[in-house]
Formats: sequence, C-alpha cells, structure tokens
Amino acid sequence: MSSNVVATRPETPINEAHQIMRENNIRRLPVVDKGRLVGLITIGDVREASPSDATTLSIWELNYLWSQLTVEKVMTRNVMTVNPATPILDAAELMLEHKVSGLPVVDEKGSLIGIITESDIFRMLVRNRLPQSTS
Repeated sequence: MSSNVVATRPETPINEAHQIMRENNIRRLPVVDKGRLVGLITIGDVREASPSDATTLSIWELNYLWSQLTVEKVMTRNVMTVNPATPILDAAELMLEHKVSGLPVVDEKGSLIGIITESDIFRMLVRNRLPQSTS
C-alpha cells in the first residue's frame, strides 16, 4: 500500500487533475472532500472527457470548455475500497473480479489513508518470492 497518496478535490478543474497525474506518474487520483473519499478519477476518465479530434470548436473554445470541466463531473462515485486490515490477496482478488487496477484504503470514518495498486502487489510478489530450485 502506498500511504502518501496524491489526491484532489471535487472542484478541481479536470485539466489540473490531468496535470497532477502526469507530474506524479499516476493513473488514478482519489477525490477527497472534508477528509473523506468521495470518488476516483482515472486517466481513462480524463481521456473520455477530452474533446474529440473531430470537433469544430476553435482551440480557444476548447481550452475554455476544458478549464470549466471539474473532477466531480467525471469522477466515479461509490468507489470500491478496502480497509487497512484487508489481506493483500483479498484486495488482489477484488481487483481481478471487478477489473480495477487500484483500490483506495480507507479507515472506519471513510478517510483516505492509502491506495493499493497492481504495482504494489507485483512489488510484494517479487520481494517475497521463494528461491527457485536449480534442478
């Protein structure tokens, strides 16, 4: 689990959320309001909300519209989460079942305390692998 999680707020413009994801090399960004997890926005959500290349709008119109779009308008609500006591294999199973690549970790109050991702699980597997036999 990664515990110093980069997060955003619902009123953040989507272009700022996209910039945060690029700067931190992350694909998902938890959305927090008053200390509680209220949603999740992914790089896929940002791409879906992006204007089509086939648009007839000018670059200025596109930039204006893009700057007015906020995270809360495109984020996923009712995000599947785990708690700190959830066994890693249970979290991995949830991720496989629901085809998600990360799960926010929240406490009993719904406060975001971490996130577990595919990379965290792969890292754990590699670090804890059993020695291979040479036979």
